[in-house]
Amino acid sequence: MPEPQMVMFAEEFHQIQAIVDTLVKSSNASVVFIIDKNGQLIAAAGESDHIDTTSLASLTAGNIAATGGMAKLLREREFTTQFHEGEHANIHIQLVDNRVILV
Repeated sequence: MPEPQMVMFAEEFHQIQAIVDTLVKSSNASVVFIIDKNGQLIAAAGESDHIDTTSLASLTAGNIAATGGMAKLLREREFTTQFHEGEHANIHIQLVDNRVILV
């Protein structure tokens, strides 16, 4: 069943964006995204000019959904953390409060 659409006021968006801006600086990450479970990009900070953010958001949400299916098969509620290590880039995916995804 699809997740309900998230409604956000401008003030809430600015608060989230400020947190993401701080997180990208303090974590030494190249880029930080907040994505809803439907694959919509909520906020981004960092060097995202060279990234197809729409595709990454959609694929990340799909990844979370697939991992959730695997968790249920293994009688787990959810796997909330994923880490993928590549030759030149790494990605950390964290499900936050079962509502949004931190990438």
